[in-house]
Amino acid sequence: MAIKAAMVLTAISIILLSLYGADVAVTMSSADDEGFLPLNDMQRGIGLGTPAIILPIISFFITLKEKSKKLGGLIIISGILILMGGLAMIGTPAPEGVERNPIMLFAPAIIQIVLGAIKIVKA
Repeated sequence: MAIKAAMVLTAISIILLSLYGADVAVTMSSADDEGFLPLNDMQRGIGLGTPAIILPIISFFITLKEKSKKLGGLIIISGILILMGGLAMIGTPAPEGVERNPIMLFAPAIIQIVLGAIKIVKA
C-alpha cells in the first residue's frame, strides 16, 4: 500500500513540474510576460516547485524498506525535470529585479536522482 501512495505522490510531483515548466515557457513566449497560471515567479516556485522537490523524497522514505523499480524510475524522472529547470535558468536572463540561483536546484535534483537509483538497485 505504501508503494502505491508513494507512486501517487511522485506522479503529483511530475505533474507539478510539468505545469511549472509549461507556465514558464508560456510566460517567456508571451509579450505581456504572463503565463496561463495567475502566478508570479515567487508564487510559482513556492506553490509548484517546493512540493515537487519534497514529495519524491517523502516517497522514498515512506517506502524505505520496500523494493520498486517503478517508483525509482519516477523519482529519477522528477529529479531530471528539476535538473532541466535549473539548466534552463542558466541559459535565460532573469527578469529585472529578480535574483535567480539555479545551483539551488541542482542539489535537490541530484539527491532525487540518487534516491531513485538506490530504489532501483535495491529492487
